[in-house]
Amino acid sequence: MDQLEFFDIPSPCIGVCQSGKSGYCTGCFRSRDERLYWNQATPYAKRIIIKACQRRKSIAQRKKNSDAAATTPKQTDLFD
Repeated sequence: MDQLEFFDIPSPCIGVCQSGKSGYCTGCFRSRDERLYWNQATPYAKRIIIKACQRRKSIAQRKKNSDAAATTPKQTDLFD
């Protein structure tokens, strides 16, 4: 059931607007259709899109951190 919204839900756009390898925007993590139809979406749909974007962003950050950890050489101890 849709909840009554008193205020419009703002777009999660941060002005980067570039598609990454996965097809999602590298700034807000929305798909092309989510960006295209944002203004026509219901408040309920907008909340779902924002939650999906947050989930995509956390997955991308975890992947980035694990890739950086795998490629960064470990510093050896000077006194070993």
